[in-house]
Amino acid sequence: MGSWVVAGCRGDWRRHSVLRMKNIRYAIAAAVTGALTLAGCTAAVAASGTAKTGGSNPAVPPVPTHVTVYSVNSDAPVFSAVVSGPTVGDYGRAEQVAPGSTVPTAHGGELLLKLAHGTFRVSVADIDTKFTEALGPATIRSTCSDYVSVRDNVPIVPGSGTGAYRGIAGTFAATLTVNELHPTPCNKVVRLFRQLIWLNGAGKITRH
Repeated sequence: MGSWVVAGCRGDWRRHSVLRMKNIRYAIAAAVTGALTLAGCTAAVAASGTAKTGGSNPAVPPVPTHVTVYSVNSDAPVFSAVVSGPTVGDYGRAEQVAPGSTVPTAHGGELLLKLAHGTFRVSVADIDTKFTEALGPATIRSTCSDYVSVRDNVPIVPGSGTGAYRGIAGTFAATLTVNELHPTPCNKVVRLFRQLIWLNGAGKITRH
């Protein structure tokens, strides 16, 4: 009886071994098939992604050049200036002058930008006219204050560039703004209490 039990167990073991080998072979075959299928899908997705990436890159818009000219608590025709962008990255002074002149003059019609690496002029005649007309009736008598903001194009004066800005050209779309307070009783001629004047512009500027 005991031997029969042992022999029977050996026969079962052989049958189980055969079944296990078959199962292992099936598992290996299934794993290989799955790996090949996954590799094929991955390659297809990668190829598809590459095609989409290569064919749908949006055009990068040009970066504008920005100019800011400002003064604090001053009616003098002399300002601080900062210019940033792919064509100009500089700072210095901006003086209101008449065409062909270098003497600071209120309402001269041009701004002469004297920057660290060169100079150039922009025409502010049109925006200054709008600004002056808007400033007249803007006084708020109850608080002795003003806020005026106007817009216009401010073109670079052709041939005005010197130093690093020789050959500079283009136009800034600009806003000219003042925000100011006067002491009471309201008398704009005597003195300012607080004042900010700034011109902000942006445009496609080139150098040749």
